Amino acid sequence: MVSPTRPAARAVGLVAAWVAAATAAVVVGVLAVSGLGASFRDRGPIGDNEAVREAQLGAAAPTRLEEPGERRVFSGAHGRFVVRCRGAYAEGLRAMPAPGWRVVSYEPGPDDDVDAIFTRGRSSVEIDVFCNRGMPTIAELERNEIPEG
Repeated sequence: MVSPTRPAARAVGLVAAWVAAATAAVVVGVLAVSGLGASFRDRGPIGDNEAVREAQLGAAAPTRLEEPGERRVFSGAHGRFVVRCRGAYAEGLRAMPAPGWRVVSYEPGPDDDVDAIFTRGRSSVEIDVFCNRGMPTIAELERNEIPEG
């Protein structure tokens, strides 16, 4: 005769196996995201850390940051954002708001992309710029209006 506790023990074993598998999946996911996190946050692998590392190495050969660069001004009703490219690196040189606007955020780089955010009242403009074959190019231009609430 089969003991009534046998099916209950089997169910507990299955639940424990499921919990272990779910925990392992979460751990693998967290490790993968933390390993790639810088790429997601900065939209690319270059980041400021590589420029710092190159500066600390003090290589005798010129680095990519020492190459002459192309400069471009992106302007609109919000103001101007001046960006220079040196190879694959973008540098935000200046973010200058138009009258009535202000710069809320500005990333100088060097990085694979730089951005500036301008606001006025309920309006905002965000400009993301990257280097396309050494020329500053808009990656994304967002215009937002905050609804009244």
